[in-house]
Amino acid sequence: MYIKELSVINFKNLEQVELEFSHKLNCFIGNNGVGKTNLLDGIYYLSFCKSYFNSVDSQNIRHEEEFFVLQGQYSRLDEDENIYCGFQKGQKKKFRRNKKEYKRLSEHIGLLPLVMISPSDTSLIMGGSDERRKFMDSVISQNDRQYLDQLIRYNRALLQRNNLLKYFAANRVFEPDNLEVWDAQLVMLGEKINKRRQEFLGELQPIFQKYYDFISDGHEQVTLEYQSQLNEGDFEGQLKEALQRDRVLQFTSVGIHKDDLELKLGDFPMKKMGSQGQKKTYLVALKLAQFDFIRSVNQAMPILLLDDIFDKLDGERVEKIVKLVSGNTFGQIFITDTNREHLDQIIPRVGADYRIFRVTDGAVTENGNNNGGEPKVVENN
Repeated sequence: MYIKELSVINFKNLEQVELEFSHKLNCFIGNNGVGKTNLLDGIYYLSFCKSYFNSVDSQNIRHEEEFFVLQGQYSRLDEDENIYCGFQKGQKKKFRRNKKEYKRLSEHIGLLPLVMISPSDTSLIMGGSDERRKFMDSVISQNDRQYLDQLIRYNRALLQRNNLLKYFAANRVFEPDNLEVWDAQLVMLGEKINKRRQEFLGELQPIFQKYYDFISDGHEQVTLEYQSQLNEGDFEGQLKEALQRDRVLQFTSVGIHKDDLELKLGDFPMKKMGSQGQKKTYLVALKLAQFDFIRSVNQAMPILLLDDIFDKLDGERVEKIVKLVSGNTFGQIFITDTNREHLDQIIPRVGADYRIFRVTDGAVTENGNNNGGEPKVVENN
């Protein structure tokens, strides 16, 4: 699967851009802040119905404009797919596949598999447990509609239970029968989600180790250690045991919404050790393992977005990564960088079909390719 054409109107700092891509390697070159990452985010948006960086749609509209539009032409399983997204302030977001609007955005998740590797991924290591739960849920949901449905239903039940706890406190009442309805939902769904997360991490762990060894030339053990209250005992019993505390706190203090994933190198948490380069290597290996996992269970080859991949990695590791992802086991790739020299040193040795685009505040210029085409400029109107 690959994206053939991208059309952007008023998305972030991009006024109007239309681009045609190589089916293999595409590179965006330019200074910081000119819109390279925004182009990747537009591609990401068409896969996940949201921005990778900012989930508030109104904040993704270009300054002093009222709407944005993203449109992509894809080749998927030898068939053309047209994906359209339009959002206007104060209105519901419109998302269409081949001119037919989705009833629920969740129906689109998994159709266009994609993996993004970005400097913001450091939040997986340094951020809170919600970042790591989001990582697990995002990967599993791309290939398991049942899991996504269970997750949505669990979060709804959790919201209802928390609202009920607040109601009890505000009105000085207690209605255990009403609470038990939502407890039963949380237990049924939570146990299924917990089991699927454990299965997923069991599958991901050896793939992660393989990529870490390849990139680092090392033999250190990398571990994804799943931490869940459900692993410590009966969920239903834990809810009953925590009831008095929950009534005081006015929220649910136990459940899979409290799960975490400890990322370890050797015997130590990655959060508390390692240089910036080690952390970057760890994250790139983890995301490549994510790609490998999705590819193994999805009919369509995922798209890979590499944002600022050269930062904090030495040239040898960068070349290894680019050579790896340019091979037959990976599909279409997008890379951003501030330095054209990096690409000039590596791309000729890779031997893949490519297009290079220079991004400035006013235009996206095709700055080179190996298919004989003439460079062209797409002006922002």
